[in-house]
Amino acid sequence: MPAVHPLDTPLFLTRGARSVIGPAKEAAAHAGTMSTLQITDGRVLLPDMSVETGDVLVNQDSGDIVAVGDVETGDETLNADGCLIMPGLVNAHTHAAMSLLRGYADDKPLDAWLREDIWPAEASLTPEDVRAGTELALLEFIESGVTSFADMYFHEPEVVDAVADAGLRARLGHGVVTVGKDEADAVADNEESLAFAREYDGAADGRVKTAYMPHSLTTVDEALLREFTAEAREAGVPLHFHANETRDEVDPIVEERGMRPLAYADDLGMLTDEDFVAHGVHSDASEIELLAERGTAVVHCPASNMKLASGAAPVQAYREAGATVALGTDGAASNNDLDVFDEMRDAAMLGKLAAEDASAVPAEAAVDMATRGGADALGFDAGRIEPGANADLAVVDFSATHLTPVHDYVSHLAYAARGSDVRHTVCDGRVLMRDREVETLDADAVRARAADAAANLD
Repeated sequence: MPAVHPLDTPLFLTRGARSVIGPAKEAAAHAGTMSTLQITDGRVLLPDMSVETGDVLVNQDSGDIVAVGDVETGDETLNADGCLIMPGLVNAHTHAAMSLLRGYADDKPLDAWLREDIWPAEASLTPEDVRAGTELALLEFIESGVTSFADMYFHEPEVVDAVADAGLRARLGHGVVTVGKDEADAVADNEESLAFAREYDGAADGRVKTAYMPHSLTTVDEALLREFTAEAREAGVPLHFHANETRDEVDPIVEERGMRPLAYADDLGMLTDEDFVAHGVHSDASEIELLAERGTAVVHCPASNMKLASGAAPVQAYREAGATVALGTDGAASNNDLDVFDEMRDAAMLGKLAAEDASAVPAEAAVDMATRGGADALGFDAGRIEPGANADLAVVDFSATHLTPVHDYVSHLAYAARGSDVRHTVCDGRVLMRDREVETLDADAVRARAADAAANLD
């Protein structure tokens, strides 16, 4: 790991011919009359995983990073003394409203858990319930440094409204399941997913992007997958779906079609460099190479995969093949929290166990998956701290006992930090949490509404 420079070290760094770190005059050249936020007196996690001393200057009007290092004084300041300024975390696969089902049904395998507990409970959820559950999730995101996420659920317009109010960034989609539905309802479900994607892309001042989201290759009819994937392509809408989460998803496709699930998905036109799949636990070498060739990202959900005994995804193999790997918590019903710091630790630990190699999925890889990898998977210009990138940032306080001493900042992010260590959260240049106080949501009211909604499930 690179050395950490003293606090008084001036910061000027170049990567190739392009300046990443610039002095105050460089910031001034870009600033003009914009409203600026200066995050001061901290250390900065740079794109190459080195850590340097410096400030971050943000254009609050455009929501972009203007300069890093020795910057001009901003109109507003955010103190980062004793902290590390890092890219905001990305939760690249979740079902936000399932926060209402946290602890509702535990210690069961996936299929029984879904059919016996989760799907019956979800059938009673109203749009108001989904809004309440989503707000609870977004509050947890902000409190733990998550600035963007992907959500697959239903009543998604409620999710859009919640995202707009909270100030986060999201890739959203209506999840499609056709199992047990007649033809008319199955078609309507697909139509709703595509209609939502078309209507709401660019909502929340551009912070919302959308996708067509069939639940999985085994829960949506083949003819409808083929038809609506083609329609999504015509509309320029990307796809997100579950793939290879359990052997029960893989074996039927292999037996019935004589091909691996991701080869089947590729035949349906579901794998492009704008698409991303969740889990990818039971992928073989051919599928790993296929995802890398197509540029399709895979979202690793280690805590959920462990809790449901789904298996350990071959994360090291994905990364060695050149595939984009992101991290997700899945829903709070199968995790049971939405802390991406926990997910980094789980990903690193489980990755070593799966590969039987202590050097597999090192700390830098875990942090990369939670930041740049997630942003790339979701199609956001974020996940890194450099001029021009989205100003989506988390400021992590390193004063806690469990973060002392600091030999290596990146190691601590992957193995020791917690969501509760985040002091400030910034998304799109806006301060969402300052000194552990969330500014865009009424935390007490959000918790009360969610508790009321969850009580109706019992």
